[in-house]
Amino acid sequence: MATDEGRADARPPAIALMGPTASGKTALALDWAERFNGEVISVDSALVYRGLDIGAAKPDAAEQARARHHMLDLRDPWEAYSAADFARDARAAIDDVVARGRLPILAGGTGLYFRALLEGLAEMPAADPAVRAGLEAEAREHGWPALHAALAEVDPVAAARIGRNDPQRIQRALEVWRISGRPISAWQQDPAAGRARLPLRVLKLVVAPAGRAVLHERIARRFDAMLAAGFLDEVRALRALPGLQRHPAPLDLPAIRAVGYRQAWEFLDGRGDAADLRERGIAATRQLAKRQLTWLRGELDARWFDPATRGAELDRAVRDFLG
Repeated sequence: MATDEGRADARPPAIALMGPTASGKTALALDWAERFNGEVISVDSALVYRGLDIGAAKPDAAEQARARHHMLDLRDPWEAYSAADFARDARAAIDDVVARGRLPILAGGTGLYFRALLEGLAEMPAADPAVRAGLEAEAREHGWPALHAALAEVDPVAAARIGRNDPQRIQRALEVWRISGRPISAWQQDPAAGRARLPLRVLKLVVAPAGRAVLHERIARRFDAMLAAGFLDEVRALRALPGLQRHPAPLDLPAIRAVGYRQAWEFLDGRGDAADLRERGIAATRQLAKRQLTWLRGELDARWFDPATRGAELDRAVRDFLG
Protein backbone atom coordinates (compact mmCIF):
# COMPACT_ATOMS: atom_id res chain seq x y z
CA MET A 1 0.00 0.00 0.00
CA ALA A 2 1.26 3.52 -0.78
CA THR A 3 0.93 6.74 1.18
CA ASP A 4 -0.36 10.02 -0.27
CA GLU A 5 3.22 10.84 -1.21
CA GLY A 6 3.51 7.57 -3.13
CA ARG A 7 5.96 5.95 -0.73
CA ALA A 8 5.41 2.41 0.45
CA ASP A 9 3.60 2.22 3.77
CA ALA A 10 6.04 0.39 6.05
CA ARG A 11 3.72 0.20 9.06
CA PRO A 12 2.90 -3.33 10.20
CA PRO A 13 -0.55 -4.55 9.09
CA ALA A 14 -3.50 -5.33 11.32
CA ILE A 15 -7.09 -6.33 10.66
CA ALA A 16 -10.00 -4.77 12.55
CA LEU A 17 -12.84 -7.30 12.36
CA MET A 18 -15.97 -5.53 13.57
CA GLY A 19 -19.63 -6.47 13.61
CA PRO A 20 -22.75 -6.85 15.72
CA THR A 21 -23.13 -9.66 18.20
CA ALA A 22 -23.76 -13.11 16.68
CA SER A 23 -22.44 -12.08 13.27
CA GLY A 24 -19.73 -14.75 13.09
CA LYS A 25 -16.64 -12.74 14.07
CA THR A 26 -15.12 -15.47 16.25
CA ALA A 27 -15.08 -18.10 13.50
CA LEU A 28 -13.55 -15.69 11.00
CA ALA A 29 -10.89 -14.47 13.44
CA LEU A 30 -9.85 -18.05 14.20
CA ASP A 31 -9.71 -18.95 10.52
CA TRP A 32 -7.58 -15.93 9.65
CA ALA A 33 -5.29 -16.41 12.65
CA GLU A 34 -4.53 -19.95 11.50
CA ARG A 35 -4.09 -19.04 7.85
CA PHE A 36 -2.22 -15.76 8.15
CA ASN A 37 0.05 -16.31 11.17
CA GLY A 38 -2.15 -14.18 13.38
CA GLU A 39 -3.24 -13.75 16.98
CA VAL A 40 -6.60 -12.47 18.17
CA ILE A 41 -6.93 -9.24 20.17
CA SER A 42 -10.42 -9.29 21.69
CA VAL A 43 -12.22 -5.94 21.48
CA ASP A 44 -15.15 -6.83 23.72
CA SER A 45 -16.07 -5.15 26.99
CA ALA A 46 -17.58 -8.33 28.49
CA LEU A 47 -14.68 -10.67 27.70
CA VAL A 48 -12.27 -8.72 29.91
CA TYR A 49 -14.11 -10.09 32.97
CA ARG A 50 -13.33 -13.41 34.63
CA GLY A 51 -16.33 -15.69 34.99
CA LEU A 52 -18.24 -14.20 32.05
CA ASP A 53 -17.81 -17.13 29.71
CA ILE A 54 -20.97 -18.76 28.37
CA GLY A 55 -23.13 -15.64 28.34
CA ALA A 56 -20.39 -13.53 26.77
CA ALA A 57 -19.55 -16.15 24.10
CA LYS A 58 -15.94 -16.13 25.28
CA PRO A 59 -13.71 -18.38 23.10
CA ASP A 60 -13.55 -21.77 24.79
CA ALA A 61 -10.43 -23.84 25.49
CA ALA A 62 -10.51 -25.52 22.08
CA GLU A 63 -10.81 -22.18 20.28
CA GLN A 64 -8.03 -20.63 22.35
CA ALA A 65 -5.86 -23.64 21.52
CA ARG A 66 -6.30 -22.94 17.81
CA ALA A 67 -5.04 -19.34 18.10
CA ARG A 68 -3.56 -17.25 20.86
CA HIS A 69 -6.04 -14.74 22.30
CA HIS A 70 -5.35 -11.51 24.16
CA MET A 71 -7.49 -9.24 26.35
CA LEU A 72 -9.48 -12.00 28.03
CA ASP A 73 -10.05 -12.44 31.80
CA LEU A 74 -8.27 -9.28 32.92
CA ARG A 75 -10.55 -8.20 35.77
CA ASP A 76 -12.91 -9.66 38.34
CA PRO A 77 -16.53 -8.70 37.64
CA TRP A 78 -16.71 -6.19 40.49
CA GLU A 79 -13.62 -4.30 39.29
CA ALA A 80 -13.57 -1.22 37.06
CA TYR A 81 -12.07 -1.31 33.58
CA SER A 82 -12.22 1.74 31.35
CA ALA A 83 -11.75 2.31 27.64
CA ALA A 84 -8.44 4.00 28.50
CA ASP A 85 -7.38 0.88 30.41
CA PHE A 86 -8.32 -1.22 27.41
CA ALA A 87 -6.41 0.96 24.95
CA ARG A 88 -3.27 0.81 27.11
CA ASP A 89 -3.40 -2.95 27.63
CA ALA A 90 -4.40 -3.77 24.06
CA ARG A 91 -1.59 -1.65 22.63
CA ALA A 92 0.91 -3.50 24.79
CA ALA A 93 -0.50 -6.83 23.54
CA ILE A 94 -0.38 -5.64 19.93
CA ASP A 95 3.23 -4.49 20.32
CA ASP A 96 4.10 -7.98 21.53
CA VAL A 97 2.28 -9.65 18.63
CA VAL A 98 3.96 -7.41 16.06
CA ALA A 99 7.38 -7.85 17.65
CA ARG A 100 7.05 -11.59 17.13
CA GLY A 101 6.25 -11.08 13.46
CA ARG A 102 2.61 -12.07 13.73
CA LEU A 103 -0.60 -10.42 12.49
CA PRO A 104 -2.86 -8.70 15.07
CA ILE A 105 -6.53 -9.49 14.38
CA LEU A 106 -8.67 -7.05 16.38
CA ALA A 107 -12.03 -8.76 16.72
CA GLY A 108 -15.11 -7.63 18.60
CA GLY A 109 -18.12 -5.37 18.75
CA THR A 110 -17.41 -2.75 21.43
CA GLY A 111 -17.28 0.51 19.52
CA LEU A 112 -15.78 2.61 22.31
CA TYR A 113 -12.94 0.12 22.70
CA PHE A 114 -12.23 0.16 18.96
CA ARG A 115 -12.22 3.95 18.93
CA ALA A 116 -9.94 4.18 21.94
CA LEU A 117 -7.54 1.67 20.42
CA LEU A 118 -7.47 2.86 16.82
CA GLU A 119 -7.81 6.62 17.29
CA GLY A 120 -6.73 7.24 20.85
CA LEU A 121 -8.66 8.97 23.61
CA ALA A 122 -8.55 12.58 24.63
CA GLU A 123 -6.53 13.19 27.76
CA MET A 124 -8.71 14.15 30.70
CA PRO A 125 -8.64 14.01 34.50
CA ALA A 126 -7.82 10.66 36.08
CA ALA A 127 -10.38 8.83 38.18
CA ASP A 128 -10.83 10.10 41.74
CA PRO A 129 -12.00 7.41 44.23
CA ALA A 130 -13.51 9.98 46.60
CA VAL A 131 -15.55 11.67 43.88
CA ARG A 132 -16.71 8.28 42.56
CA ALA A 133 -17.74 7.13 46.03
CA GLY A 134 -19.76 10.32 46.46
CA LEU A 135 -21.54 9.80 43.14
CA GLU A 136 -22.33 6.17 44.01
CA ALA A 137 -23.83 7.29 47.32
CA GLU A 138 -25.99 9.85 45.50
CA ALA A 139 -27.10 7.20 43.03
CA ARG A 140 -28.13 4.84 45.81
CA GLU A 141 -30.23 7.60 47.36
CA HIS A 142 -31.73 9.22 44.25
CA GLY A 143 -31.17 6.76 41.37
CA TRP A 144 -29.03 7.02 38.24
CA PRO A 145 -31.78 8.75 36.20
CA ALA A 146 -31.61 11.63 38.68
CA LEU A 147 -27.84 11.87 38.21
CA HIS A 148 -28.38 11.76 34.46
CA ALA A 149 -30.69 14.76 34.83
CA ALA A 150 -27.95 16.53 36.79
CA LEU A 151 -25.51 15.73 33.99
CA ALA A 152 -27.90 17.18 31.42
CA GLU A 153 -27.78 20.52 33.24
CA VAL A 154 -23.97 20.80 33.07
CA ASP A 155 -23.20 18.83 29.91
CA PRO A 156 -26.24 18.41 27.63
CA VAL A 157 -24.03 17.10 24.80
CA ALA A 158 -22.78 14.17 26.88
CA ALA A 159 -26.21 13.54 28.40
CA ALA A 160 -27.76 13.29 24.93
CA ARG A 161 -25.57 10.32 24.04
CA ILE A 162 -25.52 8.60 27.45
CA GLY A 163 -28.53 6.56 28.51
CA ARG A 164 -30.43 7.37 31.70
CA ASN A 165 -29.58 3.93 33.06
CA ASP A 166 -25.88 3.78 32.12
CA PRO A 167 -24.19 4.17 35.52
CA GLN A 168 -20.61 3.79 34.34
CA ARG A 169 -20.74 6.58 31.76
CA ILE A 170 -22.96 8.89 33.86
CA GLN A 171 -20.53 8.51 36.75
CA ARG A 172 -17.47 9.22 34.60
CA ALA A 173 -19.02 12.28 32.96
CA LEU A 174 -20.03 13.79 36.30
CA GLU A 175 -16.68 12.86 37.81
CA VAL A 176 -14.81 14.77 35.09
CA TRP A 177 -17.10 17.77 35.56
CA ARG A 178 -16.66 17.83 39.34
CA ILE A 179 -12.89 17.41 39.18
CA SER A 180 -12.17 19.88 36.39
CA GLY A 181 -15.23 22.14 36.13
CA ARG A 182 -15.19 21.34 32.41
CA PRO A 183 -17.74 19.10 30.61
CA ILE A 184 -16.44 15.73 29.43
CA SER A 185 -17.77 16.53 25.96
CA ALA A 186 -15.44 19.55 25.82
CA TRP A 187 -12.46 17.39 26.76
CA GLN A 188 -13.40 14.86 24.10
CA GLN A 189 -13.75 17.48 21.38
CA ASP A 190 -10.56 19.38 22.23
CA PRO A 191 -8.15 19.07 19.27
CA ALA A 192 -5.24 19.82 21.60
CA ALA A 193 -6.03 16.89 23.90
CA GLY A 194 -3.30 14.69 22.48
CA ARG A 195 -4.80 11.61 20.83
CA ALA A 196 -2.36 8.91 19.78
CA ARG A 197 -3.55 6.78 16.85
CA LEU A 198 -2.56 3.16 16.54
CA PRO A 199 0.69 3.12 14.51
CA LEU A 200 -0.40 0.28 12.23
CA ARG A 201 -1.82 -0.08 8.74
CA VAL A 202 -5.35 -1.26 9.52
CA LEU A 203 -7.91 -2.92 7.28
CA LYS A 204 -11.35 -2.20 8.75
CA LEU A 205 -13.95 -4.86 7.98
CA VAL A 206 -17.56 -5.10 9.14
CA VAL A 207 -19.27 -8.48 8.96
CA ALA A 208 -23.06 -8.52 9.27
CA PRO A 209 -25.95 -10.40 7.69
CA ALA A 210 -27.58 -8.38 4.93
CA GLY A 211 -31.03 -9.02 6.41
CA ARG A 212 -32.00 -8.06 9.96
CA ALA A 213 -34.20 -11.17 10.24
CA VAL A 214 -31.17 -13.41 9.74
CA LEU A 215 -29.29 -11.69 12.55
CA HIS A 216 -32.33 -11.93 14.83
CA GLU A 217 -32.58 -15.65 14.16
CA ARG A 218 -28.91 -16.13 14.95
CA ILE A 219 -29.28 -14.15 18.18
CA ALA A 220 -32.21 -16.30 19.32
CA ARG A 221 -30.44 -19.51 18.40
CA ARG A 222 -27.30 -18.49 20.26
CA PHE A 223 -29.19 -17.42 23.39
CA ASP A 224 -30.96 -20.79 23.46
CA ALA A 225 -27.59 -22.54 23.07
CA MET A 226 -26.19 -20.53 25.98
CA LEU A 227 -29.09 -21.52 28.21
CA ALA A 228 -28.61 -25.17 27.23
CA ALA A 229 -24.88 -24.91 27.97
CA GLY A 230 -25.48 -23.87 31.59
CA PHE A 231 -25.67 -20.08 31.46
CA LEU A 232 -27.87 -19.86 34.55
CA ASP A 233 -25.41 -21.99 36.51
CA GLU A 234 -22.68 -19.58 35.44
CA VAL A 235 -24.67 -16.63 36.79
CA ARG A 236 -25.38 -18.53 40.02
CA ALA A 237 -21.62 -18.98 40.43
CA LEU A 238 -21.08 -15.27 39.88
CA ARG A 239 -23.71 -14.40 42.50
CA ALA A 240 -21.86 -16.59 45.00
CA LEU A 241 -18.56 -14.69 44.62
CA PRO A 242 -17.76 -12.74 47.81
CA GLY A 243 -16.76 -9.67 45.79
CA LEU A 244 -20.21 -9.49 44.22
CA GLN A 245 -22.04 -10.39 47.40
CA ARG A 246 -20.34 -7.47 49.16
CA HIS A 247 -21.20 -4.98 46.42
CA PRO A 248 -24.16 -2.76 47.36
CA ALA A 249 -25.57 -2.62 43.80
CA PRO A 250 -24.21 -5.43 41.60
CA LEU A 251 -26.67 -4.65 38.81
CA ASP A 252 -24.92 -1.29 38.39
CA LEU A 253 -21.60 -2.99 37.58
CA PRO A 254 -20.62 -3.02 33.89
CA ALA A 255 -19.94 -6.76 34.03
CA ILE A 256 -23.37 -7.66 35.39
CA ARG A 257 -25.09 -5.14 33.12
CA ALA A 258 -23.70 -7.02 30.11
CA VAL A 259 -26.45 -8.31 27.83
CA GLY A 260 -27.92 -11.54 29.15
CA TYR A 261 -26.30 -11.33 32.56
CA ARG A 262 -28.59 -8.61 33.84
CA GLN A 263 -31.67 -10.53 32.68
CA ALA A 264 -30.41 -13.78 34.20
CA TRP A 265 -29.54 -12.04 37.48
CA GLU A 266 -33.03 -10.56 37.71
CA PHE A 267 -34.56 -13.95 36.90
CA LEU A 268 -32.62 -15.52 39.77
CA ASP A 269 -33.88 -12.69 41.96
CA GLY A 270 -37.41 -13.95 41.18
CA ARG A 271 -38.43 -11.82 38.23
CA GLY A 272 -40.55 -13.72 35.71
CA ASP A 273 -40.38 -17.31 34.52
CA ALA A 274 -38.04 -19.10 32.11
CA ALA A 275 -40.01 -17.96 29.06
CA ASP A 276 -39.81 -14.35 30.23
CA LEU A 277 -36.04 -14.68 30.75
CA ARG A 278 -35.61 -15.99 27.22
CA GLU A 279 -37.76 -13.22 25.75
CA ARG A 280 -36.01 -10.44 27.65
CA GLY A 281 -32.55 -11.87 26.97
CA ILE A 282 -33.14 -12.08 23.24
CA ALA A 283 -34.74 -8.62 23.14
CA ALA A 284 -31.78 -7.09 24.99
CA THR A 285 -29.34 -8.77 22.62
CA ARG A 286 -31.26 -7.43 19.62
CA GLN A 287 -31.07 -3.93 21.10
CA LEU A 288 -27.32 -4.34 21.56
CA ALA A 289 -26.96 -5.41 17.92
CA LYS A 290 -28.99 -2.37 16.83
CA ARG A 291 -26.72 -0.02 18.78
CA GLN A 292 -23.64 -1.73 17.37
CA LEU A 293 -24.91 -1.39 13.80
CA THR A 294 -25.66 2.29 14.35
CA TRP A 295 -22.09 2.86 15.50
CA LEU A 296 -20.63 0.77 12.67
CA ARG A 297 -22.44 2.84 10.05
CA GLY A 298 -20.39 5.78 11.23
CA GLU A 299 -17.14 3.98 10.39
CA LEU A 300 -16.97 5.37 6.88
CA ASP A 301 -13.61 3.80 6.05
CA ALA A 302 -14.82 0.27 6.85
CA ARG A 303 -15.79 -2.27 4.20
CA TRP A 304 -19.00 -4.25 4.79
CA PHE A 305 -19.52 -7.91 3.95
CA ASP A 306 -22.17 -10.53 4.56
CA PRO A 307 -20.01 -13.65 5.06
CA ALA A 308 -22.89 -15.91 4.01
CA THR A 309 -23.22 -14.35 0.55
CA ARG A 310 -19.92 -12.54 -0.02
CA GLY A 311 -17.47 -14.82 1.75
CA ALA A 312 -15.17 -15.13 -1.28
CA GLU A 313 -14.98 -11.34 -1.65
CA LEU A 314 -14.23 -10.94 2.04
CA ASP A 315 -11.45 -13.50 1.85
CA ARG A 316 -10.00 -11.81 -1.21
CA ALA A 317 -10.05 -8.41 0.52
CA VAL A 318 -7.95 -9.83 3.35
CA ARG A 319 -5.50 -11.58 1.04
CA ASP A 320 -5.10 -8.47 -1.14
CA PHE A 321 -4.47 -6.33 1.92
CA LEU A 322 -1.80 -8.68 3.24
CA GLY A 323 -0.21 -8.92 -0.19
